[in-house]
Amino acid sequence: MSLYRDVNAFINVYTGSSVLSAYILIVVASVLAVTTVTQAIKPQLKFIWHCFIRPIGDADQRTRLEEFYQGQADVYDATRNGLLRGRNTMLSLSASHLRTMRKASPKKRLVWVDIGGGTGHNIELMDKHFPVSSFDAIYLIDLCEPLLRVARERFAKKGWTNITVLCQDATEFSLPEWAQNDPKGSVGFITLSYSLSMIPNFYALLDRIDYVLSPEDGLLGVADFYTSGKQPSLHEKAIGGTSKECGWLSRWFWQIWFDFDHVSLSPHRRDYLEYKFGTVKSYNGRNRFFIPFIVRIPYYIWLGRSRSCDVSRFCHAFEVDGGNVIGNCSPASLVAVKPMEHIPPLEIGEAAIELQLEGAATVVNITPPLSSFHYQVGKPWRLPYYEQPVHKEFRTFIYSFTWEDPMEDMKYLDLSRDDSILVITSAGDNALHYAIAARPTRIHCVDMNPCQNHLLELKLAAIQNLNYEDFFAMFGEGRHPHFRALLDSRISPLLSSMAYQFWHLNDGAFASAFYLSGYSGWALRLAKLIFSLAGVSKDAEALCYASSIPEQEKIWREKLRPVLLNPVVVALLKSPVFCWNALGVPLNQRRMLLDEGSVYEFVRDTLDPLASTYSFKDGAYFYPLTLLGHYTPSSCPAYLTRPGFEALRANNGEAMDAFRLHTDSIINVLRGLATWSLTRAVIMDHLDWFTPGSKEVDEEVDEFARVLARGGFVLWRSAARRPWYNEVFERKGFVVTALGVRTGPEVPLDRVNMYASFWRAVKV
Repeated sequence: MSLYRDVNAFINVYTGSSVLSAYILIVVASVLAVTTVTQAIKPQLKFIWHCFIRPIGDADQRTRLEEFYQGQADVYDATRNGLLRGRNTMLSLSASHLRTMRKASPKKRLVWVDIGGGTGHNIELMDKHFPVSSFDAIYLIDLCEPLLRVARERFAKKGWTNITVLCQDATEFSLPEWAQNDPKGSVGFITLSYSLSMIPNFYALLDRIDYVLSPEDGLLGVADFYTSGKQPSLHEKAIGGTSKECGWLSRWFWQIWFDFDHVSLSPHRRDYLEYKFGTVKSYNGRNRFFIPFIVRIPYYIWLGRSRSCDVSRFCHAFEVDGGNVIGNCSPASLVAVKPMEHIPPLEIGEAAIELQLEGAATVVNITPPLSSFHYQVGKPWRLPYYEQPVHKEFRTFIYSFTWEDPMEDMKYLDLSRDDSILVITSAGDNALHYAIAARPTRIHCVDMNPCQNHLLELKLAAIQNLNYEDFFAMFGEGRHPHFRALLDSRISPLLSSMAYQFWHLNDGAFASAFYLSGYSGWALRLAKLIFSLAGVSKDAEALCYASSIPEQEKIWREKLRPVLLNPVVVALLKSPVFCWNALGVPLNQRRMLLDEGSVYEFVRDTLDPLASTYSFKDGAYFYPLTLLGHYTPSSCPAYLTRPGFEALRANNGEAMDAFRLHTDSIINVLRGLATWSLTRAVIMDHLDWFTPGSKEVDEEVDEFARVLARGGFVLWRSAARRPWYNEVFERKGFVVTALGVRTGPEVPLDRVNMYASFWRAVKV
């Protein structure tokens, strides 16, 4: 505004003057404008000059740093916010993990060393997540005096007296308090924010950090640029490196570009970091700072622990509840005796394996790297898995909610605390229901799609660490405006690295309507569109809030039934592409229901009896979810009710300690379980997916016969009234009983009524 006032004053003085004066006026105004714009972009101009134009030279490291930052120290923070992505996330994650890790020793002295911290910006950021006053001592170490002057001024203004600024070589850093004591294991928290790539002797640095970091509860946080090869190693698969791979152009271009500034993006630094320390969290991102969608600089966020920390509790859980040949191992070599065909070829080729033939079996001596699952801070819910090509086929979860009715299951399961049950994960709703209702000693949740287990992990971690209001907003209302903040600051410590990466990448899922995400969300979107085009959207909503069964039935018969059972919708439901991508119905299952009738008859028999039997407003929550896109407090799964939520949280989440999440096929999980170790199994419609006469079904039923205790049983549902695989169970010695078979559109089997039959097979 001062510019315009100056120009206006100038104009007032020279109004009515000659043409020459007018030219002078224009020149002066232009000079003022250029001066103002130049002042506004002065930080950026300094940044461009020092980073891209001014030569650095080949002096020693300290001289290069001082020459590089001398002229831009005062604008360093203003010009790095967009470039150095992930720093705030790394600090927020670190803060949440520190709080969780230090619950066991809250009075232990906490020292933070920020290596290469420069201007102290990281410490100021951290104060928002974990108060600076909570640290007994903070040390900022850097080799560049111009940046450290900015840091000292910053801390003086804040009045922080527990921070010491040290101008030292990072590879030889020494704290004043070590003068009289051995520094081994004395530091609780160390950070490297865009500094690891700038330190030449990184091997010595990481070795020194490993020596001084507390083995029990020490945490190392890193954010930096990186490049990586195209093919991940076995170690990288163990850690879980979603989106880590870089194309050849990106890999070589960024290594060469940053090398001009003596910044090394060679993979060796990160490789040694992940070799030296156990990975707790890892996230790989792309910085689009310069030209969005075109220029993509790879960067990563990483948290780790000392490899000497106690991982025995995790290893014990994994070994006792096996089901994964490679992942379920202790730090010592694991000797597993398995038929050769049971060992995935990928692991045979890459693990350190010694083979010795002993008859039909193979003795496999495996010493793989420990995965990130072994070092995570939270409870051992998720069992380790190594990423396989089949896992990458699943881009997201298919089911954001579970269709099967757990209330009907509970009528026949007769669950107690002595039971051990295997279930298909799906969205985890039914497994949580069993935990609330009966507290079984073990709940094995199995799903080949890792994203389904990511979803259940998120629910377990959120139940443990969030209040009921935030939890219901996420999974009841299906939206939370601050999900990303909750993910980093509250939920992340209890998530595996794999699950955290997935939800970080998909943090928009809770922005508006969670239940419209995933493949099943497409079916809900289509239903909304159909009702909107038919002009019955308000009637669909009224159905969900009808105060009586007669009112509910009237709305269904007069308004919604003619829309859903019209020939166009029925024709769409016949499509195998729509059945799979929107409804999760595979070809074999679709064929089974068509062998016994038409799609019209199946949909009619499914939907007609529901409105006249169950109250959608008060408990029959499945179809209100599809019509509204969210649950209501009076109509939702048990885990979303306040009593159910509190039951799962009670005694530090004791009921949730039963969960073991397997990312594998059912048959592989069964092969890893001990004989007679299961008493119950609920496999939903899983066997409908196989081709009649499939060898895999025979093998799976054999494994159920081995793993189930006498009197134990399997429950399943089917799209067929008489599924072909019933005979397989009978042939293997099970007693098979029909618990419900649909005979028409009169009586529903349960509150979903989506399947034509419900069965039990008892081992005798």
